[in-house]
Amino acid sequence: MPNANEDSPTALSQVQHRAVSELLRVSPVADDLARRFEEAGHRLALVGGSVRDALLGRLGNDLDFTTDARPEDVLKIMRPWADSVWDVGIAFGTVGAQKEGGAGEQAQRFQIEVTTYRSEAYDRTSRKPEVSYGHSIEEDLVRRDFTVNAMAVALPEKEFIDPHKGLEDLAARVLRTPGTPEDSFSDDPLRMLRAARFAAQLDFEVAPEVVAAMTAMAERIEIVSAERVRDELNKLLLSAHPRKGLALLVETGLAAHVLPELPALRLESDEHHRHKDVYEHSLTVLEQAIDLEEDGPDLVLRLAALLHDIGKPRTRRFEKDGRVSFHHHEVVGAKMTKKRMVALKYSNELVKDVSRLVELHLRFHGYGTGEWTDSAVRRYVRDAGPLLTRLHKLTRSDCTTRNRKKAAALSRAYDGLEERIAQLQEQEELDAIRPDLDGNQIQEVLGVGPGPVIGKAYAFLLDLRLENGPMEYDAAVAALKEWWATQD
Repeated sequence: MPNANEDSPTALSQVQHRAVSELLRVSPVADDLARRFEEAGHRLALVGGSVRDALLGRLGNDLDFTTDARPEDVLKIMRPWADSVWDVGIAFGTVGAQKEGGAGEQAQRFQIEVTTYRSEAYDRTSRKPEVSYGHSIEEDLVRRDFTVNAMAVALPEKEFIDPHKGLEDLAARVLRTPGTPEDSFSDDPLRMLRAARFAAQLDFEVAPEVVAAMTAMAERIEIVSAERVRDELNKLLLSAHPRKGLALLVETGLAAHVLPELPALRLESDEHHRHKDVYEHSLTVLEQAIDLEEDGPDLVLRLAALLHDIGKPRTRRFEKDGRVSFHHHEVVGAKMTKKRMVALKYSNELVKDVSRLVELHLRFHGYGTGEWTDSAVRRYVRDAGPLLTRLHKLTRSDCTTRNRKKAAALSRAYDGLEERIAQLQEQEELDAIRPDLDGNQIQEVLGVGPGPVIGKAYAFLLDLRLENGPMEYDAAVAALKEWWATQD
């Protein structure tokens, strides 16, 4: 590794100091593996994100290596050494492994990937990269996405390899490509999304020439599979500064191809029809939702916060009195959210949860200053189900007014609603609301067997339970018989 300048604590010397301590921590495992490659006549180097993160002082236990060994040779070296080995990425030249290093309290479990020197590029008719193997580490580094990811540390001698001045760019906190950005993005258009993702994750600036290429080549992202796009969007959204990455996607036109509902929020307004900037509002809601997270980044909450108002452009109406309305935008938005997330190949569960939050995000505004009946509170909890905590956070985040008095009033009102929910939950176990009679009891009371009528009776009793709260058995039976007498 380069020696730090002790007399001048520059940004470069600081990142070098951090790298030394980080690499010393993983050295036993990395050096042991490197010696095995060396004995087999091959070279091994720590590379890419692992070197970048070591220099930033944030290297975890996921280690990326590159080698001149072909995948089948990598398997022969790794299998006797690692605790477990997998080859799901072998078609792309990557072998994965798990290895425990250290002992006692110092024991650590490392996730390791070793990839053969390679180059890859897209043709204009394929969604998958064509992989060909390279013959030198310099050839491998030039094909990487950004200079800060194009650094390596050859092992076990720990020679620092940085042909594209990635260390300088890291110190300057800027993203550049090893070659021209046009060539880099032609090789793999997903790198345009990765630029936005790294800007959000690392809080780096993207070099002007890179932004220009992203803008000029934005439509090329359409050749990339929905799954790869989704995974990059997730990493961006779960980062420390998602607004920065999202703004870059919109600015370059990439968002128009991967998440077109986001730039569509930039509604035009004029002096006669003033309304809140929905795009800026949505990004602010996202940031405010992040501030309310308690157990780390929450993808469901962040997606719901970003998408909660995407129904507004389709529902905007200019009223005669000069106001602007967005009637039922939450219902329209929920359908749009589902459609977009399905297109991006999200799981059914995630699609269901996010679209449900979008649908419910306005429900609280009917609460006023506490006019809801206990029945309405029960329905609010029932409809939110396991999403209730997230709905609380989303609803609170949706207040972006600069009017302090109005903001304080909304906050107090929601405090009041949460207190009422807590009281009712304590009294009635709202989280597990069920009718006062189960299916077997309904059949017994009505004297009928299983069938659609039992479902109708169950729904009737559930509605009654939500409206009136818990009922005694005899009262529930009487109500059910009265309902049954009205059925044809």
